[in-house]
Amino acid sequence: MHDLTEILTGHPFFRDLAAEDVRLIAGCGSNVHYVENDLIFREGEPADRFYLIRHGRVALEIAAPDRGPLAVLTVGPGDVLGWSWLVPPYRMSCDARALEPVRATSFDGACIRRKCEADPRLGYELLKRFAGVIGQRLRATRLQLLDVYGVHV
Repeated sequence: MHDLTEILTGHPFFRDLAAEDVRLIAGCGSNVHYVENDLIFREGEPADRFYLIRHGRVALEIAAPDRGPLAVLTVGPGDVLGWSWLVPPYRMSCDARALEPVRATSFDGACIRRKCEADPRLGYELLKRFAGVIGQRLRATRLQLLDVYGVHV
C-alpha cells in the first residue's frame, strides 16, 4: 500500500500544495475500495467525507420521479467526489454509485475542517480548490440538462 502522502502529492487536486499541508491532510485520510454498483453515499445523508478517485468511475445520481435514478455526471481518476462536507448543513446533494471497481482515498470532513480552522491559510487554499470543483460540477450539470431537454447551444 502506498503512503497517503505520496498518493496525495501525485493526485491532480493536491498538485503544488505545500508538503506540510499534504502531511496534515493525509492524517485525515484512508484508502477505500468499492465494487461495481456499490452506493458510496446517498442524497440527504450527513456529508462527513470526501474522496479522491484514483481508479474507476462513479456516477452522481439524482432521484427522478417515476424514472428512478438519473445519472447527471460521471467522475473518474483524478477527480474529487463530494464537496458538501465543506458547507452547512453538511448533507449530500446526490447519490454516488460505483460504475466499476473504484479505488479512492477517503477523507474525514470534520478532521479537515478542524485543521482548516486552526490554519486559515490551509482553509483558504482548500476552499479555492473546492470552489473550482463546485464550479465544474455546475457547468457539467447545466450541459447535461441542456442535452436532456434537447437545447443546443
